[in-house]
Amino acid sequence: MNTNIKKMVITALFMALTCIATLIIQIPMPLTNGYINIGDVFVLAAAWSLGSPWGIAAAGIGSALADMFGYVHYVPGTLVIKSLMAVVAILIAKAFTQKSTLTKYMGRIVGGILAEAVMIVGYFLYAWLLLGDSVSAAVTSIPGNAVQGTIGLVLGILLMSALDKTKVLVRLGIKES
Repeated sequence: MNTNIKKMVITALFMALTCIATLIIQIPMPLTNGYINIGDVFVLAAAWSLGSPWGIAAAGIGSALADMFGYVHYVPGTLVIKSLMAVVAILIAKAFTQKSTLTKYMGRIVGGILAEAVMIVGYFLYAWLLLGDSVSAAVTSIPGNAVQGTIGLVLGILLMSALDKTKVLVRLGIKES
């Protein structure tokens, strides 16, 4: 099968996984009328597995689809923020040498931390500048987003470790061995 068709199918799968992970596990955050979710696990995994442009599309669209179910006012912001997260995760991971397992994981960790920082700052700015929340109201999203980012990063690294060890992406023809 054509590599682009495989990547499209895997991209659609990551979009669905991102959307479902965002919708299924939700911890309400009363101060922000939002919630903490585990969608970032698949935002990062899509970025690291598929690269650009496929991983960016999976991260942004999958996350934005989840916001269609009750948080429609966040759809444009989520699309941009999660896409930017994927861009950062991809670029930083690629900047690290891929010659050893240690440097590959260091690239993912650093890229994931910076990607999650993009998410935290992005949602703060979106709430403040575009949704019209006060600065103090927008600040209340930071702790919850930091928790979500930490969970997403840790579980994303663990998921990628499992995918690397089982060589699933290599067998699917998405990654080289």
